[in-house]
Amino acid sequence: MIRNPILPGFNPDPSICRVGEDYYIATSTFEWYPGVQIHHSRDLVNWKLVRRPLERKSQLDMRGNPDSCGIWAPCLSYADGLFWLVYTDVKRFDGNFKDAHNYIVTSPTIEGEWSDPIYVNSSGFDPSLFHDDDGRKWFVNMQWNHRTESFGGSPKSPAFDGILLQEWDPQTKRLTGPVRNIFAGSPLGLVEGPHLFKRNGWYYLTTAEGGTGYDHAVTMARSRTIDGPYQMHPEMHLITSKDAPDAVLQRAGHGQYVETPDGQAYHTHLCGRPLAPKRRCTLGRETALQKCVWRDDWLYLAHGGMVPAVHVPAPGDAEPEAKPARIEYRFDQPELHADFQWLRTPEPQRIFSLSERPGVLRLYGRESIGSWFEQSLVARRQEHHSFRAETVVEFKPETYQQVAGLTYYYNRHKFHAVAVSLHETLGRVATILSCPGDFPHGKLSFPVGAGEAIPDGPVHLAMQVDGNDLQFSYRMGEGGNWQPLGPVLDAGVVSDEGGRGEHGSFTGAFTGIFAFDITGSARVADFTGFIYEGKPATQG
Repeated sequence: MIRNPILPGFNPDPSICRVGEDYYIATSTFEWYPGVQIHHSRDLVNWKLVRRPLERKSQLDMRGNPDSCGIWAPCLSYADGLFWLVYTDVKRFDGNFKDAHNYIVTSPTIEGEWSDPIYVNSSGFDPSLFHDDDGRKWFVNMQWNHRTESFGGSPKSPAFDGILLQEWDPQTKRLTGPVRNIFAGSPLGLVEGPHLFKRNGWYYLTTAEGGTGYDHAVTMARSRTIDGPYQMHPEMHLITSKDAPDAVLQRAGHGQYVETPDGQAYHTHLCGRPLAPKRRCTLGRETALQKCVWRDDWLYLAHGGMVPAVHVPAPGDAEPEAKPARIEYRFDQPELHADFQWLRTPEPQRIFSLSERPGVLRLYGRESIGSWFEQSLVARRQEHHSFRAETVVEFKPETYQQVAGLTYYYNRHKFHAVAVSLHETLGRVATILSCPGDFPHGKLSFPVGAGEAIPDGPVHLAMQVDGNDLQFSYRMGEGGNWQPLGPVLDAGVVSDEGGRGEHGSFTGAFTGIFAFDITGSARVADFTGFIYEGKPATQG
């Protein structure tokens, strides 16, 4: 069986592509660098991260991109001996404008080097490229209408102004011919995330609707011609949990169709697994996969209805491979482990080094932990509702403006951190920085005040998350006892629904290490390891 989600933790907007016996899924990475995650499988059961292709400054520079901007909704396809990746780099979120720029990159292999981007258009986000069987290529994206009261955190349907279609010329590398608005969406509204495919002489269009919260859905339509008119699915939606509040997989929508070599049908979708009692998804939007069947040239979920299943029949007899709950990362390799990412900058050498002091990950203190430009924060996704993370930091601050430690991080307004800093009278201290939400203005709080004085030497820092609860602790030396630091904090605010709530932001929680030095002197912090261990949840 396939057990959903197949890609746990922050992995939204899954675009799936099959080449021979190989399946690939590309997911959004938003402000996290390098851009776009691509996972590989040969059985649809077991998946492995194999590439983040947008890794050079010439391909992607997100410095200054606001939270929840950056890389939205990639579309991965294969044609003419090349993999094609289409994506949006969103430069603005709040307000009437989105400033959503769409690009194409290509590569003969997934694992190899990808091309520099070709700019396509900026009329809206969620682009997709369809390769027709006559050799022509078609570019689709939603159209954004700024002439509405559509502000971040409270989207209105009029801003989502239909799905645009235009031909793409691979020779001139430009759009050509008329722009057509081919689909206005269903009454659910907020139509986005278009994907086209062709079967039995029908063009099928699947879209994401209802916003990316609890009313999300995959909507389906078909036409005999690519530019429409498109006829709505008899059930309107293929996948949704909007009318099933008790379903395990909530927020179901935005995915893509794929067939196995022997013709079995599957469809990806994003989903969320909320925690009681506030229904907050700390794991963000994850990737799931549903088995489908064809009836009367329409696609349906194989198990019936529209609500996605947790357990789904696999196309073969592959067994799920056990994944270790505990991972100990050592920083003794020339490259950062693939589980880790950083924020926005294409110049990672300015924020960390694995070679300056062999065996440690050295962070250079840059801008604040809430910066949109150059922030020294290296982190990995939360994949379990309950987990423990640990690190060891060597850090000698000379002022309270120099801080380094361990963080549970969503964005500049939603994070908790335990850190080493300096206090004027206490000396070196272990302290907590907390920013529990967007409103009224993302004010920082200090749950242990000035902090607790600690002696010189390496400091072990830990965080234990159990559903909605977070407890920080620290110890001095390998044999020391762990000491709780501060009160139990609200871990659930580090979620899509935390702060200003649904549609206010939509990425996922990370745990990692950070350093900032707002004096501008780039004080270094050395981290000698990192541990992540998933735990059985006792909440939710």
